Amino acid sequence: MTRMIAIAASALLVVVLGVTWVLTRGAGDEEFAQCRGGAIAGGGGDIGGPFTLVDETGETVTDADVLSTPSLIYFGYTYCPDICPMDAARNADAVALLEERGMDVQPVFITIDPERDTPEVLAEFTDYLHPRMLGLTGSPEQVKAASDAYRTYFRKGEEDDGYYLMDHSTFTYLTLPGHGFVDFFRRDISAEQMADRVGCFVEEAGPFDGGQSQG
Repeated sequence: MTRMIAIAASALLVVVLGVTWVLTRGAGDEEFAQCRGGAIAGGGGDIGGPFTLVDETGETVTDADVLSTPSLIYFGYTYCPDICPMDAARNADAVALLEERGMDVQPVFITIDPERDTPEVLAEFTDYLHPRMLGLTGSPEQVKAASDAYRTYFRKGEEDDGYYLMDHSTFTYLTLPGHGFVDFFRRDISAEQMADRVGCFVEEAGPFDGGQSQG
C-alpha cells in the first residue's frame, strides 16, 4: 500500500511539473527571472500569439490593436456563477493597486462563451469591474483560435432549457509589448501578490511605446 501511494504521489508530481513546464516554456526570458513566482523552464514561446476578436463596441480588433500596454488576460464567461467573477474582480483589484503605483496595466476578459456573451453583455460585465477592463468576444472560430494561442481549455456543459455552464481553465496571463507572454497567475494568488509580481515585470521592462503588439 505504501509503495502504491508513493507511485501515485510521484505520478502526480510529474503531472504538476509537466503542466507548469507547458505553461511557462514560452517565458524563458531571463530578463524577468527575479519577477517570477518560481523556477521557469526556458523554451520556444509557445504561449500567446496573434488573434482577431470583437470588442465591446462591435469592432473587429487584433492583438496588435488591444495589447499595446502591459495586459492581464483572462479567459472566462459572464454567466459563470462564481469563479470567473471572482478571478476577474481579483485582476481588476490588482490593476487598481498598480494604478496607485503609477503603472498602466490593462485587464482583458476574453469570453469562451460567444453564444451568450455579446459585445453589449461584455460591456456591462467589464464596466462594473473596472472602467478600463476590455471585453472581447467573436465568432466561435475566433474565440477558439485565441484560446488555442494561449493554450487554454474550455468545454460547453450539458444544456438544460437553454442554460448551461462552461468547464474551463482559470489562469491569468501577463503580456508585455515587445515581449508577448511573460508569466501566468493561478487562482490562489491575491490581488496584492499579483500587483507585486506584475509591477516587477513592468519596472524591469522599462517604458513602453504605444502600438507594440505581442510579436
